Amino acid sequence: MSNIAVIAAGNMGAAVGRVLTRNGCKVLTNLDNRSEETRRRAREAGMQDASFKEIGATCDWVLSILPPSDAFAFAEKFLQESTASTRLAGTPAPVFVDCNAVNPATVHRIAGLFTDSPLKFIDAGIIGGPPHDDYTPTFYASSNDDSLLDNFVRLSKYGLKISALKGEGAGIGDASALKMSYAGITKGTTGLFTAMILAAHRSSPATADALLQELHASQPAILKRISGVVPPMVPKAYRWVGEMSEIAGFVGEGEGDIYHGLSKLYSRIERSGKDGDGHDIEVLEQFVAQAKKKV
Repeated sequence: MSNIAVIAAGNMGAAVGRVLTRNGCKVLTNLDNRSEETRRRAREAGMQDASFKEIGATCDWVLSILPPSDAFAFAEKFLQESTASTRLAGTPAPVFVDCNAVNPATVHRIAGLFTDSPLKFIDAGIIGGPPHDDYTPTFYASSNDDSLLDNFVRLSKYGLKISALKGEGAGIGDASALKMSYAGITKGTTGLFTAMILAAHRSSPATADALLQELHASQPAILKRISGVVPPMVPKAYRWVGEMSEIAGFVGEGEGDIYHGLSKLYSRIERSGKDGDGHDIEVLEQFVAQAKKKV
């Protein structure tokens, strides 16, 4: 049995924790200053609350699964609080696996924290949603140490789906680059759909209706995709704000500005649902409801 820490018990982290516990792992997490909802998710997943010191002393692996904006700060905090832990003689320090949607430059900064540490580091990116029923997302992983990467792949026996990135030039940063590229396409197109629906409606409701009718007539596949990807985006928009900024940095100055715009869009959707009047979300819901009648 392997002892694995998953930080934090959000929707993805708790779902990953549940897979691991059901397959025989002891899974620790840290619930300091976390909401009751997060604590409930952790309990239901079979995860156990522990200090970073305890995690550093007892776990073989630490999976960091956080909003992108928290990734560096957590790695820094964990390193500071866990290196004071005492491992049993001959027991190696845990391997820190950054599974966050950050760009290669950010993951290299995080990896740099571990350069003079006993902890080793793996770059990983999760492609797909939280695991459930028979569905499991893929953890793409890269490292400068192939043997370390092979050990991580062996965690597949506990229900995770792990794919190692190896080959010419592969190393730390490449798993994050893959995540950025994939999310830039999938979440990027969702953002474009959203922006154009809202812009058409701002011109007039009649314009938005005409857009729907034309998509139905000439681009039915796009209309079908809109009806499938826009609704689940709304409650997750707050998580995508930082991710779009990371993708902007990955793409680079100029073309990357597209993703700065999408970051602002997702922030707008978040505000509409959280603090605003809900108008934008209502427009999207009405458009999707009509689209579903046609696809």
